[in-house]
Amino acid sequence: MHGKPLAAIVSAGSTKYGKHDDKGAKELFAEAFSEALEGAKNLDPKRDVNAVFIGQMGSEYEYQAHSGSWAADYAGIPRTHAARVESACASGSTAVRVALTGIMSGLYDTVIVGGVEKMRNRGTNEVTLYLGEAGDFHMEIWNGLTFPGLFALMATAYMNRYGAREEDLARVAVKNHKHASMNPKAQYPQEITLEQAMSARPVAWPLKLYDCSPITDGASAIIITKPELAKKYTDTPVYITGFGHSTDYLGVYERDDVTWLEGAKRASDAAYRAANITVGDVDLFEVHDCFTIAELLLYEALGIAGRGEGYRAIREGLTYYDSKIPVNVSGGLKAKGHPVGATGVGQMYEIWLHLTGRAGKRQVKGAEVGVTHNMGGSGASHNVFVIER
Repeated sequence: MHGKPLAAIVSAGSTKYGKHDDKGAKELFAEAFSEALEGAKNLDPKRDVNAVFIGQMGSEYEYQAHSGSWAADYAGIPRTHAARVESACASGSTAVRVALTGIMSGLYDTVIVGGVEKMRNRGTNEVTLYLGEAGDFHMEIWNGLTFPGLFALMATAYMNRYGAREEDLARVAVKNHKHASMNPKAQYPQEITLEQAMSARPVAWPLKLYDCSPITDGASAIIITKPELAKKYTDTPVYITGFGHSTDYLGVYERDDVTWLEGAKRASDAAYRAANITVGDVDLFEVHDCFTIAELLLYEALGIAGRGEGYRAIREGLTYYDSKIPVNVSGGLKAKGHPVGATGVGQMYEIWLHLTGRAGKRQVKGAEVGVTHNMGGSGASHNVFVIER
């Protein structure tokens, strides 16, 4: 391990991502938490857990707010410290950050962190409107810019400046669907060809159907504790050794350069520094590919590729699970799915699988260091975690 352990992940769980007509957010969280609890030996929530934090962006989907209270109830500890955490699509990772700082401060020993979103019970237009609240609603959405439109503007500027092509965006989708085909919990576990991605219907040029993450129901959960308590609950703990966070201007129009995610750069620099690692030490990344262009921009902000060279990394096939720098081995938001409030916790679930040798066909061999990046809005919030075994 490169850095000092800040907290240990002793177990994790996740629902299958997709459409769950028979479950609401409460039942989805309960399913993910049950899997996590089964993997934590000797852990009694009533005796050992001090708090529950749950990431969830939209209570509008089910008209059910006050999620901290019901999450604690569904975890079997209705009278505890609990709260819902909201930071748009970064809600889940922000809930982890709240729990982590509680443990580091000495306030808590062991915390349950969940992430959940129930979205498929709403139509596309309603979901698009709700998600638009994560941007500058009054300047962007009111003037006709949905999130596909915002990321299409970034893609257009990036292609114009650096010479990337529509095929490079499509290659991200092809890779992530390949990875999802090995993930039994992915929403779209089927491979696609470059031709299919390129001929799909346009959503907001140059983004086509396969360049966009889907609308998803799902939940994920992790149980974290003080490092010195980890072996009490598992023989295979993994450790959070670094984290970084940064916000940026809410509106894309306020930023100096729409082809650069400054908040991701700041958050990853802080996380790497805290964990005492360089990018070369990382065995796999899970990053926020809400749109294919976002994955290319994150290659650059996280140091995987040089500025303006992210498209070359996917063009050369460097980010496949069995290649030099595996990225989004779960299938990413693009193909695993994007239940907004669950995504950041789900990324940590994926890293936990690999570091404990549980990732099956998509296992990154010998993985010891993983990094997650979770983004809110069009880049206004970023959380980066370094996890080691």
